[in-house]
Amino acid sequence: RGIKAVIPPKSNRKEEIQCDYWLYKERHAVECMFGKLKHYRRIATRYEKKAINYMGMLSFASVLLWLR
Repeated sequence: RGIKAVIPPKSNRKEEIQCDYWLYKERHAVECMFGKLKHYRRIATRYEKKAINYMGMLSFASVLLWLR
């Protein structure tokens, strides 16, 4: 699927392991956005049966979060 693990190393590790911190920051932002969207009950339980209606609710909730 092309997914790359982004796990930062512990600060007290003896060997230095490289980590892409920019990618870590981007992934964290995406995970926080999904967490905020899950606060809306209608999106978390997916009451809409059609995908187009669900996408509309996702767009609406995203706009509400953006306006905050």
